[in-house]
Amino acid sequence: MSGAEAETDVGLGFVEKAKRVLPGGSFGNFPGEIVIREGRGGRVWDESGKEYVDFLLGSGPMLVGHAHPEVTVAAQARIAQGTTFFTNSRYGIELAEEIVAAVPCADSTGSEADLYAMRAARAFTKRDKILKFEGGYHGMSDYSLMSLAPKRPGNFPQPVPDSAGIPRSLRDEILVAPFNDLDVVTGLVREHKSELACVIVEPMQRILPPAPGFLEGLRKVTAENGVLLIFDEVVTGFRLAFGGAQEYYGVVPDLCTLGKVIGGGFPLAAIAGRADIMAHFDRGAVGDDGFLTQVGTLSGNPVAAAAGLATLEILKRPGAYDRLFATGRELKGALTELLKRNGLTAQVTGEPPLFDAVFTGEPVRDYRGTLRGDAEMLRRLNALLRERGILKGESKYYVSLAHTPEDIRQTCEAWTSAVEVLAAR
Repeated sequence: MSGAEAETDVGLGFVEKAKRVLPGGSFGNFPGEIVIREGRGGRVWDESGKEYVDFLLGSGPMLVGHAHPEVTVAAQARIAQGTTFFTNSRYGIELAEEIVAAVPCADSTGSEADLYAMRAARAFTKRDKILKFEGGYHGMSDYSLMSLAPKRPGNFPQPVPDSAGIPRSLRDEILVAPFNDLDVVTGLVREHKSELACVIVEPMQRILPPAPGFLEGLRKVTAENGVLLIFDEVVTGFRLAFGGAQEYYGVVPDLCTLGKVIGGGFPLAAIAGRADIMAHFDRGAVGDDGFLTQVGTLSGNPVAAAAGLATLEILKRPGAYDRLFATGRELKGALTELLKRNGLTAQVTGEPPLFDAVFTGEPVRDYRGTLRGDAEMLRRLNALLRERGILKGESKYYVSLAHTPEDIRQTCEAWTSAVEVLAAR
């Protein structure tokens, strides 16, 4: 048996083993037939030895690339001194300090992100309802898994549960609006202001940029009605700019949530915001009745914090975002041109560090606009690209600082071949 055949057998062995021990044969993130062995820079290798240009990037955390030497050294040094203590550590404190300095809305930070942000809004306003946007993703809590990806969207503002096991009573606490429709959300905020704690939004929802004036309008209507505005920046934080989407788009919320990039590839999330809201995590500041319990075994984990600090140090360097955006613009432009040249009707939407194609001729402004796209066409394109050594998520390309001109060239070659096959069918 050749070395390549042996590696293929090893890869298939893990796929079969996963089917025996995991529901559906995967951890729920990605198709189970892909089992990644290692990653370096902008590339990964699976257990069969196949090499891919990687636009999945672990679903986004690896903005500076896989196994970046500086991040690796920082994490290894911290591991050698102990991995977790359930106490404050200098690395967690220094990362919080870095976030507060970088993020416009932040007077202080905490951990756990979206669930805590919504709870903090309820504690501060003493109201219960949450307004979110159809298609917006805010984690795995019961509150968040409402109208994330409904196959048959309901009537606004009624939510549609995305998972079994969510209490029916919870539906009364969630309002749902269409992204980029300021008129609808303005009406809902004004109508429900006496019971509405917050509006939570991804400032760029998945791959959908905000329409001109949309985020500004959200900021205005929430402020006028005493409702908190939360930006979910788990994806956009430190990706669109060092200060995140709120810096990039010039709109400052009351609270934001962060994740992915700030952990440098390790599990870490944060909530950041105004001091008077964040004070609810300090029993001494608000007393027992206003106190928000926040405990986590790995909160402020020193290894994740050290990796995050090293990642942010790389991103702060002059020219980092210029290079990231230049790579993204080149890729976006090439994909747009290839689809057009081959007569395929599609929109390439998003911002340079994060984008994808939607196979429709109509403008795509909200979740229902993405549903009008030809999902089977995108699925076939993704499969053709995996065959050609390009790895990406179901509906987005993440661009990294580690992607090289050679990665771009190989990607464009794979796109050319795959799009030609797609157009010929």
